[in-house]
Amino acid sequence: MPTYIGFASYTDQGIRNVKDSPKRLDAAKDLAKDLGGELKQFYLTMGAYDIVIVFDVPGDDAAAKFALSLCARGNVRTTTVKAFTEAEYRDIVASLP
Repeated sequence: MPTYIGFASYTDQGIRNVKDSPKRLDAAKDLAKDLGGELKQFYLTMGAYDIVIVFDVPGDDAAAKFALSLCARGNVRTTTVKAFTEAEYRDIVASLP
């Protein structure tokens, strides 16, 4: 199953209601499950982003649904990247012409 890394920043609404954010994290975990995947890791971070998550879902469509659903709630804005495992990386490099 593909792995994705999500970077999130709180919106004004999200930071005003930050005490509700553990409930929102639980809802995000449920959403990932509903999409056939799993939110595997969560980090509160300092720097350019407030939150970093690692999640697996069946594909790019599910990843887009996940990110759009989170953003539509108005508490965070996200940037999502697709991640490749070391084994996948090695296969990609080995297959280069």
